[in-house]
Amino acid sequence: MTKEQNWQEKNAQFLAAAIRWLRLFLSVKAERDEISLSDVEEAERSMVEAEAIKPPPAFVSLTQDFSLSRFEADLLLLCIGMELDDELPELCGSIQGKKRDYPTFALAFSVFPNPTWESVSPDFPLRYWRLIEIHQSGFKPLITCPLRADERIVNYCHGLRSLDDRLTSTISPLVVQNPLLTEDNLALPPSQNRAVERIISKFEANSSFPLVIQLLGADAASKKEVCWQVCRRFGLKLWRLPVTLLPTQGADLETLARLWERECRLQPLALYVEVQSQEDYIANEHKVTAAQFLDRSNGFFFVEVGDRPLSLERESLSLEIAKPNLGEQMAAWEGVLGGENRELAVQIAGQFNLSLNGIGKAVLEVAEEGNNQKDLRENLWQACLRVTRPDFHNLAKEIEVKASWENLVLPAEETQLLHEIANQVRQRGKVYQEWGFERRLNRGMGISALFAGESGTGKTMAAEVIANDLGLSLYRIDLATVVSKYIGETEKHLRRLFDAAEDGGAILFFDEADALFGKRSEVQDSHDRYANIEINYLLQRLEAYSGLAILATNMKTALDKAFLRRLRFVVNFPFPGIKERKAMWERTFPGETPREG
Repeated sequence: MTKEQNWQEKNAQFLAAAIRWLRLFLSVKAERDEISLSDVEEAERSMVEAEAIKPPPAFVSLTQDFSLSRFEADLLLLCIGMELDDELPELCGSIQGKKRDYPTFALAFSVFPNPTWESVSPDFPLRYWRLIEIHQSGFKPLITCPLRADERIVNYCHGLRSLDDRLTSTISPLVVQNPLLTEDNLALPPSQNRAVERIISKFEANSSFPLVIQLLGADAASKKEVCWQVCRRFGLKLWRLPVTLLPTQGADLETLARLWERECRLQPLALYVEVQSQEDYIANEHKVTAAQFLDRSNGFFFVEVGDRPLSLERESLSLEIAKPNLGEQMAAWEGVLGGENRELAVQIAGQFNLSLNGIGKAVLEVAEEGNNQKDLRENLWQACLRVTRPDFHNLAKEIEVKASWENLVLPAEETQLLHEIANQVRQRGKVYQEWGFERRLNRGMGISALFAGESGTGKTMAAEVIANDLGLSLYRIDLATVVSKYIGETEKHLRRLFDAAEDGGAILFFDEADALFGKRSEVQDSHDRYANIEINYLLQRLEAYSGLAILATNMKTALDKAFLRRLRFVVNFPFPGIKERKAMWERTFPGETPREG
């Protein structure tokens, strides 16, 4: 028999002993001759003996956790006993008369010692924590209304740990599935582990857990792993609440907050409130509702927010949680692949910006695939592409990449520049991490290039060639959906584009870039001012972007000079001469095409 099974058995014995004592106690009050006071005293001794287990019986823990007086505990036991013993209704009817075969406050006042009127108050534990329900109808006095124990409380006293079913439509278990985080291997990267230790020290200093931890940053997966680690240290079960499921009515929100706080007193729980990952679906009212919920309830709360914490009346701690840095990602890949595959770890970490969750998913996908070195690299690379596949919300379209270096016809200088672009992307992991430049730079770590030339000179094909050579996906930005006439919408679309592409599996291709990256104008009216704001925002995001962005234009002179200064490569695509056109024709036809004449 396990420790849990042993406790369940002893808990059931205590509950049976407690109800037996209650039945005998009420029998005396009902003046049944066959029951004496000595029988009641003997039953009480048996109940006290059954209570002496570690941890205490569920009913005893409940009375302690909710600070119930002896009178309140007896009344609650009476309500619970009504669900478990079919003799108690008859006894209630014998004592009260008038066919009142149910518990009431009046009955409790008449039979239990040390009654207090405060126990009837909504501000005292029995009603505040909704341990009992009052079925009041018409003009019936409160003290004669039927009472009933809450179903969740009855189940808890039986030893059941399941969540209150009134919460399950809103709250669900949060499971972190990552083969890199197992029972035997709980280590997070140092940068994330520092956040874990800070949260733990904060909560240890506040043993009642009054704080709300607000987790800032873009990577929801890393936040969940940090919370998972904290909960493992405290022995808490982690549950999730999408902010869009919060009720908007004040009474419903109060009920949810009260029931959750009650549940946290019944068992060790923590709640992960999802705000950031719901941002596409939420309005500002949802954030206000989330703040009201957190202010009304106590417990162990994590709040997943974006770049701005919720405004709360209660104390909260805000922490920035980011993906592992480049060195930590390389260490994670090396830990998975082994030291003999260090070069492969450098290549993958240098290209794909993944959380531990993303690395775990990629590893899981290829766990049973090819064993030789070539297959391992290709399988891992493709798995990383799938894991990092961006959701551009219809703002970009993927270009099917077919062209290779053999299809490209350009002068030697321009061809060499394209090779340099591909090589810099391929080797940036080594440069930033192994050569130490990551410690010197905090921006400009991406690569941006301008392809300038007339229509039909090969700009899109060159982008395809680079994507094909690097094994990355190529996305053409759809300017029709990005540019909006509404103020602020264009910047919001651009933020989505760059954020979605940050994981490194995509190359952004801005065709007709002069439409977005045009020169700033002198401010004549509000339209000019907001157009300039859009360009300023683009300048900032292009500099902060860590991937490869390719701008293509046939109007190079229309681009803002500030953009040109931020471009690492400028490749001119001249109109092809006779020699180049002949080479193009020769390479256009597949080998199987008849070319006689």
